[in-house]
Amino acid sequence: MDVRLDKWLQVARAFKTRSQATHACSLGRVRVNGQPAKAHRHLALEDRVEVEVGDWTRVLVVKELHDKPLPKAEAARVFEDLSPPRPNLDPIERLMRAPPIRRERGLGRPTKRDRRELDKALGES
Repeated sequence: MDVRLDKWLQVARAFKTRSQATHACSLGRVRVNGQPAKAHRHLALEDRVEVEVGDWTRVLVVKELHDKPLPKAEAARVFEDLSPPRPNLDPIERLMRAPPIRRERGLGRPTKRDRRELDKALGES
């Protein structure tokens, strides 16, 4: 059975949607057996898939091939997770990694929606 990489990543719940998985592949954030992989690549059993999620790299070994979404309880059996623990960043370091917030000149005062987005980006409630 042949399964495309982007479909498998969605089934394994590495990404919420197939289009997000495809986008990550096109940006070079997904590697299969150490090589950058495109979304249309077909996977085989025991392939090692590395997915960059922010500053964390998930390492998944393919155990089962499925192309249709599974219930969450069953999704964990399609891969073996060899990922290191997710790093804990302090709030200051997280802000330093975030892109700067800019507003175009002449837009005037921020709207209530703009203010909420700014607060969300800065990690405030």
